[in-house]
Amino acid sequence: MFGRWVEPSWARKLHSPNVHILFGARQTGKSTLLRKLLPEAAMWIDFSSPGERSEHLRNPGLLVQRCRALPRTRRPATVVLDEAQNVPAVFDAVQHLYDSDRRRWRFVLCGSSARKLRSTGANLLPGRSLLHHLFPLVLPERPAAGAAGTPRGGPRVLPLGGRIPVERPFPAVDLVERLGFGELPGIATAPRARRADLLRAYSFVYLEEELRREALVKDWAAFARFLQLAAAHAGQMINYASVAREAGVTLPTVKAYYQLLEDMFIGFRVTAFSGSPRKSLLSTERFFFFDVGVRNAAAELPLGAAAVRANPGPLFEQWVGIELWKRLQYLRGGKLHYQRTKAGAEVDFIVARGGRLLPIEVKWTERPAREDTRHLRAFLDDHPRQAPHGYVVCRCPEPLALDDRITALPWWLL
Repeated sequence: MFGRWVEPSWARKLHSPNVHILFGARQTGKSTLLRKLLPEAAMWIDFSSPGERSEHLRNPGLLVQRCRALPRTRRPATVVLDEAQNVPAVFDAVQHLYDSDRRRWRFVLCGSSARKLRSTGANLLPGRSLLHHLFPLVLPERPAAGAAGTPRGGPRVLPLGGRIPVERPFPAVDLVERLGFGELPGIATAPRARRADLLRAYSFVYLEEELRREALVKDWAAFARFLQLAAAHAGQMINYASVAREAGVTLPTVKAYYQLLEDMFIGFRVTAFSGSPRKSLLSTERFFFFDVGVRNAAAELPLGAAAVRANPGPLFEQWVGIELWKRLQYLRGGKLHYQRTKAGAEVDFIVARGGRLLPIEVKWTERPAREDTRHLRAFLDDHPRQAPHGYVVCRCPEPLALDDRITALPWWLL
């Protein structure tokens, strides 16, 4: 079984006397990781099973009865509830059991959507629970193929946790493969001939099943049009009016659809940086899918190396942004922004963390030059104290000093 970046910290945290709530999109490996970390679980209930789901929806007190029937042991009995958002009442049952005897049980609740919990006012156990998230693979979990002279995981320059080792990482893969098929664990380990079909199934079959089950979308055809458009425009500034017009739905509906993708952990927003002295900045948010492979499939693009090489720059920028966002989520500190002026000058990403700013430009080139850094230099001039250094993430074979304040960084050293 392959290792995950969060595995050591979760192994410690999951044994604390709290209720643990784990969120993440489908196929990110939540259940696989929990089975590895909690092999001694006394009870494992999967609410994606129609039988289990129906039984507990009919009888909200059933979980209490089943847990009280477990034999008492010296250590707390571990109870895992998978896809718990499908039966929101179990959160109340868990609170009742936890408050009555917190030493007898240890609860781990897993979910792939926060929408139903929010809409039903489900009890997320404030003061009792620890919240965790799992995302598609990050670079330390799946190294770069052919990165010359680099030990496993590689030396990292950016302070984003890249030095944390991973035992038994996933098979190394090159950049074009990542940009075409993304970083979902199940896709990474599937035979290459099946990856395209699996991604298309994920983008349509899973989303339709999830949305219909929760009755979140009344007009599936309209949502399917929106999904294709949102994926095609991923990484760009959101133009709600344009997407609404092309999808044939109202502006409020489009905004609700974008929020739905966030609630299902399928996408995230990158906000415009607002701490600049420049007055001509745009403030529109950018929207990213959580995985470039899922994005490609949802956009109904050809899946494979040829499609990537036809226009690699935007895909590469999205992949870098997703990698930065996943790291910040795991580190639980910092925010990701971008900056663009009305004249079109843009800094692709700005990592704000610990009082420092890390401006980052993304270039597909193998030979970065000082001419590629003019927007970075302007940003560094505007923020001399918070942003002492900037980076150009590209495909150069080794780090290069483009000037005293800017380093070109190979993508595999993120």
